[in-house]
Amino acid sequence: MIIHNMVTLTFFLSLVAVAVVAGLFGSMVGLGGGIIIVPILTFVYHIDIRLAIGASLIAVIATSSVSAIGYVSQGLANLRTGLFLEMATTLGALTGALVTTYLPTRVLFVLFGLVLLYSAATMYWHRRSTCLTSSSDHPANSLALHGHYFDAALHQEVKYKITHTKLGLGLMYLAGVVSALLGTGAGSLKVPALDLAMHMPIKASTATSNFMMGVTAAAGAAVYFARGQISPTLAAPIALGILAGAAVGSYLFGRVRPKVIYAIFLLVLIVTATQMLKAGLAP
Repeated sequence: MIIHNMVTLTFFLSLVAVAVVAGLFGSMVGLGGGIIIVPILTFVYHIDIRLAIGASLIAVIATSSVSAIGYVSQGLANLRTGLFLEMATTLGALTGALVTTYLPTRVLFVLFGLVLLYSAATMYWHRRSTCLTSSSDHPANSLALHGHYFDAALHQEVKYKITHTKLGLGLMYLAGVVSALLGTGAGSLKVPALDLAMHMPIKASTATSNFMMGVTAAAGAAVYFARGQISPTLAAPIALGILAGAAVGSYLFGRVRPKVIYAIFLLVLIVTATQMLKAGLAP
């Protein structure tokens, strides 16, 4: 009984430690921590990927809840744009949560890896995308989706115009599907969509992605919970660690230069994608 309790405590504390790191990096690059949580739960702890996805969705909700407070108070998150796009991501999350039951585990691994590699490639090749100073996009102008924020690292005000809102809605629907399928906040798709397609600068993209992730993940988590695929044993320590890590990450975020955020984002995507593809394609 004593050994069992020690193992249980070790398991609990190790999950908390992993979640702290996931929350720290997840909040800083707009990925929600799920992109780290799912591979570790499946590869290191050998937990079924569907249970890992369910726990990860809880982690994403926790990351979003904490980091969004800091990003909104700093004026980095674009609330109007986030709420507008959330209509599409929520619908996509419900779709993905229903579809995941019918997909084999290996398919989920490969899908996860391909999505991450695609996101890394697009972010790298377009990493020097510039902010627009004008926009003819009717929905963006009518709904006043454009924004600005003060960059503490650059010591300057950054103003930007939103464009391609219809394309953005389509990409956000796909991001919602991926979120529920893979247990992430789909920041690996949301950030490139905001940054590249809609011309929102990387800091605003990351902050807005974090703000949106909680709602997206909650839609998917509701379906996973109804199917009994959210384990309190996993979700509790992960949520606890994520809350701590995300609080630190959101504090550091405003003080880090955009190019550093790009570098961290790309590194995390490439390493995780490689591991997921190896697992999915292994004989």
